Amino acid sequence: MANETLCLRNVGPIREAEVRLGDLTVLVGPQATGKSILLQFLRLLLDTGPIFSTLRKHGLEWRREVDSFLELYLGEGMRGLWQGARSRIEWRGSLVKLDELVRSKRSRGKERSFFIPAQRVLALSRDGWFRTFDDYRAGDPFTVRDFSEKLRVMMESPLGRAEAVFPQPKRLKSDIRALLSRHIFRDFHLEVEKTGPQKRLLLTDSNQDAKLPFMLWSAGQREFVPLLLGLYWLLPPTKAPRRGSIQWVIVEELEAGLHPKAVEVMLFIVLDLLWRGYRVCLSTHSAHVLDLVWALRSLRECEADPREVLRIFDVRRTPSTVKLAETALAKDTKVYYFDPKSGATRDISNLDPAASEVMEAGWGGLTEFSGRVADIVAEAVAASGGRE
Repeated sequence: MANETLCLRNVGPIREAEVRLGDLTVLVGPQATGKSILLQFLRLLLDTGPIFSTLRKHGLEWRREVDSFLELYLGEGMRGLWQGARSRIEWRGSLVKLDELVRSKRSRGKERSFFIPAQRVLALSRDGWFRTFDDYRAGDPFTVRDFSEKLRVMMESPLGRAEAVFPQPKRLKSDIRALLSRHIFRDFHLEVEKTGPQKRLLLTDSNQDAKLPFMLWSAGQREFVPLLLGLYWLLPPTKAPRRGSIQWVIVEELEAGLHPKAVEVMLFIVLDLLWRGYRVCLSTHSAHVLDLVWALRSLRECEADPREVLRIFDVRRTPSTVKLAETALAKDTKVYYFDPKSGATRDISNLDPAASEVMEAGWGGLTEFSGRVADIVAEAVAASGGRE
């Protein structure tokens, strides 16, 4: 693997972030510590030409100025995060001069990444259909607008004319479809209804007795459907394991709005992405994600049978799922904590519960509350027993 290291210095809340990207990279830390900023800069470096081309296609110009570009790309109010000469980007060991980058006329090149933003629910309007790139304000983040537009275009393809958007026999592995039906869709199918020129997504029960529009879906279903369709975009119904030139998948807050069981399903899908050869970068506030990373590292170290991975997800053993598990154990995983006090990142990839480093032992603070609760209850129970 090449030197896939991204370093940011003095960019917004980040004083110094040095992240070596693995096959699976997870960023953890409190809100507003710079995780999203780093992921968006990663995408910019991977896909400079396509991003510039998309902005210009929609009539957006930044007068070749850093501040104006950051307002267009990261969103309104973000121009102040770049601190002139104090800010610095290094990618793969080389300095990247942002002022020169935004002055360049790049517009070519194939996309190498696909970004699923935390605000993915905004991709669907109240009517239950996907918003166009130009339906957003110019100050809305590029990643949200671009994600929405890609899904809209995909749904105008034969997929949007299919009898059911979910489940589809040629989309996702059968075990994954079964998990999604059990934990997210229950007895409902995801379908497209067309009335005149207007389309909308509906959840329809198996007897066609109930047809639920977008605003009647559960919060988890509203969050999950754009995520599901983003996965459809990545997993074409062909023998090709990946979509075109895409090599990187970036997902912000994979767990947003989802029940823990649904998060488990998403993590199994992440293993499928790794099996297909994608490099995956996640930001998260869920201990479930680090539970999986810790389990993979531990099982790898003790040379466990790959089928133990399938037991984690309660998935049946088939040649397909065993290969997926074998691949997961062979992948390089990295975890970084974004420290709000120092503004620096810490490599906590070992996830050792006995580590002297508090943030590694507490997995970036994600287990801190449950650990404190357990300690307090244990102390109270011991004190109670001592008074008897």
